[in-house]
Amino acid sequence: MAAIAPNAVNAVIGSNGSVSSRPYAGDHELRVGLERAQEVPGAQTRVKTVGGIYADTYVGTPDEITAQRHIMEKICNRVLGPSGPVPLSSHDPWGPDRERTVRCITQIEREQEIRENLGEDAPDLNAATLHPWIWEGARSLWQSGHFAEAVAAAAKKLNAETQNRVGTRDLSETQLFNDAFSDSNPAVGHPRLRLPEDDDGRTAKSVRRGIRAFADGCFSAIRNPLAHENSEFTETEALERLAALSVLARWVSAAAVRRYG
Repeated sequence: MAAIAPNAVNAVIGSNGSVSSRPYAGDHELRVGLERAQEVPGAQTRVKTVGGIYADTYVGTPDEITAQRHIMEKICNRVLGPSGPVPLSSHDPWGPDRERTVRCITQIEREQEIRENLGEDAPDLNAATLHPWIWEGARSLWQSGHFAEAVAAAAKKLNAETQNRVGTRDLSETQLFNDAFSDSNPAVGHPRLRLPEDDDGRTAKSVRRGIRAFADGCFSAIRNPLAHENSEFTETEALERLAALSVLARWVSAAAVRRYG
């Protein structure tokens, strides 16, 4: 999730339906000033918080509150995730909104601290940044929540694109990669794929062997079970498998095709 600056939350629904402008001083500190301002529509006051911070507050009209609530919902949904409908209380109709906004502001302002304390300070992997072959193959099924089917579709797309590169249809999956990255010279009907840094030396041959083994693992342990079992993946499990296929796709797309003659 992209970071949202604390000042992105432009207003907070305060006690009894009033709206408080930034900076947010805390619900308890604002409440006194808000209650005083309730009596005069449009009145504005400044409240000194315990920490010595002054916060401007005002009583909003129903239209103003509704407009601010719409913005608040969008930001809170982005930060905290979607929330189901909350029944309004006749005693404090804006209470649920105010509570959710306070949690949202806390999450934004203290996100770094929370992530460090929980050991979550790690990079995120976005499926859309994977190799285009993989994400194009998986996208529609992924977006509908069919994660296992999305992985299978991505593997099928990778196989088809590799066949297109070497111009063959009689080999597929593990056999296809064993042939394409073989140490043998190109033969009639059997072109080879070679990475840009491949000089046919010892290291290059080691890399080819690794690619062949990696491809075997991808199709034997990821793709093939999906064709014979009713597999179910969590989103994270499926993303890990797409990432493995993406590594293989990058090798294939980066390699040059060397043909016989």
